[in-house]
Amino acid sequence: MLPIALSEENPERSVNMELPELTILSRQMTKEIVGKRILEVEVANPKCLNMPWKQFQKKVVEKTIKSVENRGKWLFVKLGSDHVLLFNPGMGADVTHFKPNDKLPEKYQIEFTLDDKTGFTIRVWWFCYLHLMQADKLGEHKLTAKMGITPLDTRFTANYFKQLLNKKRGNIKTFLLDQKNLAGIGNVYIQDMLFNAKLHPKRTISSLTNAEIEALYKSIRSMLNESIELGGLAYEKDFYGNKGRYDVKRFKIAYKPGKPCPICQTTIQKIKTGSTSSFICPSCQPLEK
Repeated sequence: MLPIALSEENPERSVNMELPELTILSRQMTKEIVGKRILEVEVANPKCLNMPWKQFQKKVVEKTIKSVENRGKWLFVKLGSDHVLLFNPGMGADVTHFKPNDKLPEKYQIEFTLDDKTGFTIRVWWFCYLHLMQADKLGEHKLTAKMGITPLDTRFTANYFKQLLNKKRGNIKTFLLDQKNLAGIGNVYIQDMLFNAKLHPKRTISSLTNAEIEALYKSIRSMLNESIELGGLAYEKDFYGNKGRYDVKRFKIAYKPGKPCPICQTTIQKIKTGSTSSFICPSCQPLEK
């Protein structure tokens, strides 16, 4: 197994895994591993853990996997009745299922073997978090306790979105990327989400009309669901090692600087928005209304 800090970074993996990819993983993992008992666990670099390796191993081994769900960019794996395993893939990871006698991936840093000799490996591209928490103390986990609602949650309605925005200041892109507001949206999907709603990423929240908020809400939901239906982004792999089908051809303006806008033919621009870059059509997404 490779140490986590020495994994080879794919140049396409310059962004975090986002909600569609984690949703697909959680659904497939639910099908394959729930109800099974953990026999062995290996972690090449225990720096990704939130406790000493021996303590982590002792608490995890022999636990039965009760459920797998995703919240934003995290996987929550319930172990027995008293613990939850929290996994965040950082800049990206391949979480790959294996069956008895399957050839394991050439490179990986984490391995879970289950009681029927199936299991999964995790190859991390740069860093990750693998934290174990007592179920009744999840509120003390600093990295997840204050996460906002996931945009695919049934509670995330257009009215909820409007009320959430009414309490906030600043620009709309910064708001959407803040996991304390909405959990799971990153810099990949956000480009076309804003374009579909005809919103410049630097538009202030206070300047948005109800119609624009409604358009953005619909754009967020439709893009996420479309990507899930297509198996996620084309450079990400699911639990079975299959790549997604949401490729660059499906992007309208994202990562296409210098290309014509598909609506008005204006040249797509790449601009700096805080610590991130954004792709916009200056005609369809004016900064000033």
